[in-house]
Amino acid sequence: MIGGPARAGRAVDSRRPRDKVSTLPDAIARYVRPGSRVALEGFGHLVPMAAAHEIIRQRIADLTICRMSCDMMIDQLLAAGCLRGLITSFLGNSSGGSLHELRRALEGRSTVKVELQEFSHGGMIARYIAGAAGLPFYPIRSYDDGDLRQVNPLIASVTDPFSGDEICVVPALRPDVSVVHAQRADRAGNVQAWGILGVQQEVAFAGKAVIVTVEEIVDDAVIRADPNRTIIPAQIVSAVVPCPGGAYPCSVQGFYDRDDAFFRRWSENARDEQAVPKWLRDNVYELPDHAAYLQRIGAALDRLRVVPAPSGSVDYGSRQPVSAAGPGLVVS
Repeated sequence: MIGGPARAGRAVDSRRPRDKVSTLPDAIARYVRPGSRVALEGFGHLVPMAAAHEIIRQRIADLTICRMSCDMMIDQLLAAGCLRGLITSFLGNSSGGSLHELRRALEGRSTVKVELQEFSHGGMIARYIAGAAGLPFYPIRSYDDGDLRQVNPLIASVTDPFSGDEICVVPALRPDVSVVHAQRADRAGNVQAWGILGVQQEVAFAGKAVIVTVEEIVDDAVIRADPNRTIIPAQIVSAVVPCPGGAYPCSVQGFYDRDDAFFRRWSENARDEQAVPKWLRDNVYELPDHAAYLQRIGAALDRLRVVPAPSGSVDYGSRQPVSAAGPGLVVS
């Protein structure tokens, strides 16, 4: 019984935490609105690709996307007409090459316009930390000797009240919706992840609403058995979505590896202006949901499945039961 035995005159609240499990279409439709500022984060690992595809499938437009390390997701959102602005610190398809759809837009070789805010990786992290902490801005030293502040007026400076020195600062970043992927969560939305975590935790705390897609929903006992693995608590999660394969072609530690060949093919094929719209038609618009996409790419994902490599276990210990007749606290 939650809360222990009832005391006289007080009712015991035995309700379970609210179930936040949602389908991906419902979560995106409810929280991602036209004109929203949406963070889609995951640093090469735990990337919410399925969520980006659902945004495209629902044709949600005029979005400003926050993403530290851009990849083919940005090409896809741009070609789908979803992307108006981009807040980032890296433009490129990881090791695969260029993002040709984005490059055409930024170089003025297409009719699509993108409002670009460019920061360093450190600057983006600082913005998310400030957003998560409810601070107006965050100080950062790494801009002192660079020239990025010359092209980005959002990199400002203030006087350190303790030393009197000038220090660069960046404004807090508070996305309307933060979307991240992780390995597992319980039905209440307590989220656990391992491997390269990037800024998953900071992005979640910075978001006004938080959607988490996970490889699996697990029983509460699994989460409670390893509490230090919980990076996002249920209190800040708006919706948790079971979404196996939700990061493909990126990796998820313990589930599947990165599809390097897919990244290389993307950069090569996207040189053709018609290639990206065709890919979206075949793999997003003509499919009802992410499950159908998994059926289409099933063999490719199966080849990337990893073999078990447990990291060992720890003993958290448990308080010994106290006898009512023995020493210590007597529970009545």
